[in-house]
Amino acid sequence: MTLRFYDTASAEIRNFVPLVPGKVSLYYCGATVQGMPHVGHIRSAIAFDQLTRWLQYSGFRVTVVRNVTDIDDKILAKSAASFEPDFSGGPGEIVGEEWWALAYRYEQEFLKAYDTLGVSRPTYEPRATGHIPEMHALIQQLIDRGHAYPALDGSGDVYFDVRSWDKYGSLTRQNIDDMQGAADADPRGKKDARDFALWKGFKPGEPTTASWVSPWGTGRPGWHLECSAMATKYLGTEFDIHGGGLDLRFPHHENEMAQSQAAGQGFANFWMHNGMVTYEGEKMSKSIGNTISPGQMLELASPRVVRYYLGQAHYRSILDYRPTSLQEAAAAMERIDGFINRAVRTLSSAGQSFTFFSYGTVPDAFAAAMDDDLNVPQALAVLHETVRTGNTSLTEGKLDEAREALVSVTDMLRVLGISAAATPPADNQANTALEVLVEAQLAARAEARANKDWARSDAIRDTLKAAGVIVEDGPDGANWSLQRD
Repeated sequence: MTLRFYDTASAEIRNFVPLVPGKVSLYYCGATVQGMPHVGHIRSAIAFDQLTRWLQYSGFRVTVVRNVTDIDDKILAKSAASFEPDFSGGPGEIVGEEWWALAYRYEQEFLKAYDTLGVSRPTYEPRATGHIPEMHALIQQLIDRGHAYPALDGSGDVYFDVRSWDKYGSLTRQNIDDMQGAADADPRGKKDARDFALWKGFKPGEPTTASWVSPWGTGRPGWHLECSAMATKYLGTEFDIHGGGLDLRFPHHENEMAQSQAAGQGFANFWMHNGMVTYEGEKMSKSIGNTISPGQMLELASPRVVRYYLGQAHYRSILDYRPTSLQEAAAAMERIDGFINRAVRTLSSAGQSFTFFSYGTVPDAFAAAMDDDLNVPQALAVLHETVRTGNTSLTEGKLDEAREALVSVTDMLRVLGISAAATPPADNQANTALEVLVEAQLAARAEARANKDWARSDAIRDTLKAAGVIVEDGPDGANWSLQRD
């Protein structure tokens, strides 16, 4: 099946053909490092990690660029507040923290969260502050082409002239006169209130370390400009995919596309946006207390379970968090892990050889789902069906079929960025002893259940669980697996 992805710019699912055969260039928006990562940041990173892994599995060499916005109004404001006499901050906040130190500290928190949840490192992860010359060059191109101008009030700002670009609004299909927020835009120094800053002139009270000399005066870059300069620096003036959260479509991505194309660049061939995360159907908001952070999730479940949960929905859909969400994800992972551990034990005991991660044996139905606009929910359905088939094969003693299912399951998990739950046991004698002891306990539990002695049945299950042995009841009896983080 041909790879097909939904393109926000054309509002349709299109066949994906890379600009350079065999290679894919992908840019997706990373963090503005002014605070701890929230669940939306991590969901976006997991969605584009799944995309990257599937493209790699499909045989493409993928170059991934994920930026770090390390200069921003909020970063400067947070740093300035830390120097105030009555600064109370919050847990982990530092009194008298320079803006660049604050940005770097939070950048490390993002990296830690990405690494913990199995998000692959990008090919390049450029910081905005390291690309000021490229931004100056882009601004000058826009001025020369008549699409940008120095502020009319002499403030040192430089603005993009939205009315000079007749395609402005095309990404989000908006009429320029009806654009949200236009009435509230700061009109100072602008030809039109909707014009956006490419360069921000230095203002009294700002740290001098947060400004750079430019042809238009000392200052710092505008947010939208940064991504355009960094994307084209590493991927060229035309590249395959630009990604990010749905909340970035306007104004950020609309402005990126406008300024880049107005400068004569083809820019992104596909625009892909992941959906938001809600809390029981409502938008997450600190003010009403219905938020959950990645850190809080990791206190409730293992990284594999959190990764499964955040990556289980279609990337374009809303992912709704409920108090039972992680429990449900944990139950799904236990079913997968139960089969893997059972298969490993059975095949090892029978002297059967097998290998993890052949990376080339995912079922056709799984591949078709992933090719179809990265349909992870349908791919997960294939994964769970393979687990059921594998368990049946083990029960019926069809070890060749069970081995096939085991390799397919571990390959699918790898594509989805979830590690397999078991490795071949190094000590066969210890493995055999463990199996004999656990099976004896399961036999006693089965007898208790047959006698309707539910208290004894539950006690045996609880004892096994306390020892790190997870029991799952199924139509073919009880299966067990070792609990893993």
